[in-house]
Amino acid sequence: MVQAAEFSTDAVPAQARAAHWNAVIARAYFPLDLTFRDAQRFSGRLDMGNVGEVSLSRLQTEAVQYERHRRHIAATTEEEYLITIPRKSPVEFRQMGRDVRCDPGGFIIERGDEPYRFAYGSANDLCVLKVAKPVLADKLRNPDRYCALVFNGREGIGSLFTTMAQQIQAQTPADGLSGQVLGRHLVELLALSLDRSSEADQSAGSAVRAAHRRRAETVILKNLSNADLSPEVIADAVGISKRYLHELFAEVNCTVSQFVREQRLRAARDVLQMPNPGPMSDVAYRFGFSDQAQFSRLFKAMFGQTPSGFRAEVLAAQ
Repeated sequence: MVQAAEFSTDAVPAQARAAHWNAVIARAYFPLDLTFRDAQRFSGRLDMGNVGEVSLSRLQTEAVQYERHRRHIAATTEEEYLITIPRKSPVEFRQMGRDVRCDPGGFIIERGDEPYRFAYGSANDLCVLKVAKPVLADKLRNPDRYCALVFNGREGIGSLFTTMAQQIQAQTPADGLSGQVLGRHLVELLALSLDRSSEADQSAGSAVRAAHRRRAETVILKNLSNADLSPEVIADAVGISKRYLHELFAEVNCTVSQFVREQRLRAARDVLQMPNPGPMSDVAYRFGFSDQAQFSRLFKAMFGQTPSGFRAEVLAAQ
């Protein structure tokens, strides 16, 4: 993990521990009100750092309650999520009218732009990720709908996500390029585990439609270099009508063309993070763009910078 930092109450005078730990939590996550069982006897340790665009930390403390109020949010300019994996004792969480209990083996998502209460009544050991909303929304549509729910971190994709998060936290890379790659994969695993959990709760009819949409997405991802990829080609490959294909993507507030374009741009961005991606024109043609100017314009519209500017930023970070 790069840019690592460590915080502890060990050398802090008893009377200063509450203020010190409030400042530590605000720096690692965002401002919160903390309630201690015994502020002067409280002990805690926090190890944190960045893995690409993800902040990853290990939080070990005695019992404490954290509250985020409207006054904390008033000056917020960026929306962020905390993904918490309890490892020692259960946590209680309330947000948006939902009360949930997450035992070790599960994980929850907290919205930083909404008030909440988070607490544990005994000593705990938490693995916590902080992810900006645009980063998660880049992989998962409408992430807000997954907040204040408990997800299974013991089985399937959820287990892969929680295991990877904890392994990276314990044995993290020192170089920026490896961190970028690991951070991206961690967000992708999180998004995939949330998406699969959501599908498990759908009705049979919705599950069928979701399965058709996944098949269409798979066809698209396998044919990003095909400049002639069109809704007709995709629908034929899946064995559904073009009208039904458009309906499937409309259900997730997207068009087929938009999805194809976004996936091409994301794939191109991933290539630009790798060593020796080749000429920019080759990257553009590789992912089905008619010319480099079109590629550059669309890339900047989606990511806020040109492909060459992004590549220069990657090289500077190595």
